[in-house]
This record gives sequence, C-alpha cells and structure tokens, in this order.
Amino acid sequence: MNHVLSGLADNTALPSELVDRLIAVADADLAHDLAGRADLTHAQAVALFSRDRATGVPLAHQGRLTAADVDPLTEPDTALALLDEGSGSPEWARLLAADPLAERRERLAACPGLPADVVETLATDPDPRVVAELALWTTRETAARLAEHPHAEVRRAVAVNEETPPDVLAALVTGEGLPPASNCPVCDREPPPFTHDPECPRLDCDLRPGAFCDGSHGSTVHDIRLAALGNPATPTEAAVRFAGHPSTLLRWTLAARPDLPPEVCARLAADPVPGVRADLAENPATGEDVMRLLARDRDPRVRRSLARHPRVPLDVLTELARTAKAATTLLPRVAAATPAEVEDLAGSPDPAARMLVAQRRDLPPGTRDALAGDPDAKVVKAVAPHPGLTEGRLRAMVARHGNRVLAQVAANPDASPGLLEHLTRQAPPAQKALREVARHPNATAPALLACLADDRARRVAAARPALPPGVIVELLRDPDRQVAEAAAANPSLPLAVMEELVGKACEPVVNGG
Repeated sequence: MNHVLSGLADNTALPSELVDRLIAVADADLAHDLAGRADLTHAQAVALFSRDRATGVPLAHQGRLTAADVDPLTEPDTALALLDEGSGSPEWARLLAADPLAERRERLAACPGLPADVVETLATDPDPRVVAELALWTTRETAARLAEHPHAEVRRAVAVNEETPPDVLAALVTGEGLPPASNCPVCDREPPPFTHDPECPRLDCDLRPGAFCDGSHGSTVHDIRLAALGNPATPTEAAVRFAGHPSTLLRWTLAARPDLPPEVCARLAADPVPGVRADLAENPATGEDVMRLLARDRDPRVRRSLARHPRVPLDVLTELARTAKAATTLLPRVAAATPAEVEDLAGSPDPAARMLVAQRRDLPPGTRDALAGDPDAKVVKAVAPHPGLTEGRLRAMVARHGNRVLAQVAANPDASPGLLEHLTRQAPPAQKALREVARHPNATAPALLACLADDRARRVAAARPALPPGVIVELLRDPDRQVAEAAAANPSLPLAVMEELVGKACEPVVNGG
C-alpha cells in the first residue's frame, strides 16, 4: 500500500482536504512524497514540517517555509537550507559558523551572500574541509587569499573556482610564486611516505585509490593542476605546458580546453590515449587539418566525437556518419548548416548525408516531404518525428517500412489519435512504438489499453488521464509497484477511490485512538 499512497501523494487532482488528512498520518516516506507537491499551501507545509522535521530541508528549498517558521537552534539543517536559498537571517549565519559539527559549517560555507564577518570566520576555520568549501564559491579577493592556505585541499578548491584571478590560477597550476603547502588529505591521515592501497578495506576511508604523499603532497598537487586545467580562467600559456605531461588525466583535461593553440592541438592529436584524442576531436579549438587527421583515427570513439565538432567539414561528417554511426542525433554542424548546405545534404546520393539532415526539425516543407518518401528506411526513421508531416505521409512510411519506423512515427507530435491506434495494432507489436504511443499527448483510451501489453509502456500508460477510470482502479493492484504508483498518481482516478485510499491510511490512527 505504501507505493500506492506515494503515487496518491503526487496526484495533482487530490483535493486539499485529503492532502490535509494524509499529512496528519504521514510516516517519513509519505511525508517526503507530500513535500514534493507543487500545490502545498503555506499552512500545509508548516503542518507537514511539524509532522516530520526531515521535510524541512526540501520544503525550504522549494520556498514553502519562511524564516518565521524555523528555529535555527533546534532545526539547523532547515535553517541552512533557507540560507542557501537566500531566505535566512544573517544572524543565523553567525550562529551556524560556530556550530560544533564541521559538516554544518561546510554547508554554510557554500551559501550565497554570507556577511563579511562570517566569511572571515569560515576562512580561518580549523577544519580544512570547511575552508575548501568556502574556496569553491567565494569571491575573487577571498579566493586569491586562500590560494596561500597551508592545506593543499583548500588550494585545490581555489583552483576550481572560476572567480579566482588568472595569475593566481597560473601560480597554482605551475607551483611558482606560492609558499609550499604544509598538509594534504593524505598526510592528515597517515605519516609520509604513504600510498593509499587501491583495495583499501576500510569502510570509513575517503581517500581516493592510489592517493599518495611523500611530504610534497603529490596526489593533491596533481589534483590542483587537474582542477586548474579545467578552469577556463586559467591562462592558456600556463595550461599548454602540460601537453606532454606523463599524467593522462592532465592531458585529457587539457584536450578539452577551447583556447588551445593549433600547435598544441596537433601534438595532442598524436596522443596515445584515445580519450585524449576524442576530447580534442570535439573541441571547437581544433582546426580543419587536425580534424581531417582525426577522421582517420582507428578508434571509433574519436571519430564519433569528431562528428560533434561544431565546424567539422560536411564531407568529413558524411563519411563519419557512414563509418562511425554518428547520424543518430542532430549534430551541431548540421544544425548550423546554411539553407544551401541543407539542400545539398538532402539531395545527396549518399543516404548517410540524407540521414544527417533528416535529423533537423526545421526543414522546408518540400525537403521534409522528399525525405519522408526516401527509399532508405534509416533516412525515413530520422525524419519521421518532424512536425508538419501529414497523416497520409506518416501512414505511407508505415506501409512501406513497417516495424523499422513505427516508433519514430509514433513520436511525431502531429500523429493523430487514429494513427496512434493504428500503430498499436501492428503485428508483431513493436515495443518501442508502444512506449512512444504511451507518452504521446494524442493517445486515446484504445491506444493506451494496447500499450498495457508492454511492461515499460504500461508504467507510462498507467499515469495517462485518458485511460478509462475502471482500468486505472484495476492497475492499483498491479504486481508491478511502478505501475500501481503511476495509477495512483493518475488525475483521472475517481474521487471515491481517492477517499477510500486515504480512509484506509487513516484507519490505524483512528483505531489506535
């Protein structure tokens, strides 16, 4: 029954008075579900918070509670949630900055708009995790100061922060101009030299596999560089010196930077690690010469990534569509194609080129209709969901290509109720088509009833208001909990059944009284 009540708690048609009754008897799980209702009144939110204090955090994040509803002394976590939303009192921040739990001070450090004195308190917190959290989100000035913090983990957080000044990021990535760090997460736990066992059996250990410190905080220094290389504010000249670094992770992160000069792109194109070359292939900084080189890469991941480059030449892209299975989604270069390029692709004798452009959803009517009649089923599959196709053309697709295009035709936003019913009657039934029909806004009761034959489509169809009320009630007893929960959330569930379900939920309380 709990999963049915969970669905009922999400039902948008549940009357307010029934919501009140559920709040009065809610256990922790039901309270969590009720907290997600978009129509909760302030009074209901306060009542739910009183019933289960654990709902305070989600209710605060959703704007259901106000500062007047919360005592930061007894409900510090809810107070933190309000501060995180900018709705708490500055005095709360001062109070929580002295909280004995470092986890709470750490969460406070991530809140926006903290008073200057609270920022100063957190910046000198004895727990480096608190200072590191502050460093992730703080201002340019504070980040610059924290770059000299004695704990290397704080410096790593500064390297992540995009507000950190470029010259400070350069110092972090090169190690030049900063005093040496005195601690890191590794030597905080074990005296150096120490390397963390990748198979460490300790359940309370949060060191990453292979983390090491020989007194120079090696793995954390590596992580500082990794963070700085991924930070777009890090100066290019400081970043590119790592193009030949022995660390795969550093080169991999560098390969994705959009400010790489051509000579660095050319060097990374020869990297022995396919992941490095794949990220480079997708990088807008990569020029045509390097793209043509990567188009011949032996690794299909590299070629698929190249297909997502926003300026890849169309002849290269067509070849990639043929050899790397890269035409199953709308690619950036095709989305940006000029009208003339669109017509060239659509009229190409190569079906791979036609399939590329068929993924667009803004084609001229003549081009769209021509692709809808293409002899190649893959091209037709790609264009079938395009808005504006007439029912006659959609039915012609089905007649010509059968199960190969059913799901894509069912995904067309203009598919009529009659067409959707027709698709569900195909033999053998196409499971992917049933799942598309189940979520289609034009699906009728007969179409949805047919969708119940497929396990995954059944879970979607059970929540559709067009389903007959009697069937919805039957689905409440479905052995699949997801189906029963979806049925309980269905707005077409009869009011009498809703009342009955709420009444049963309240019975233990009544009988207990």
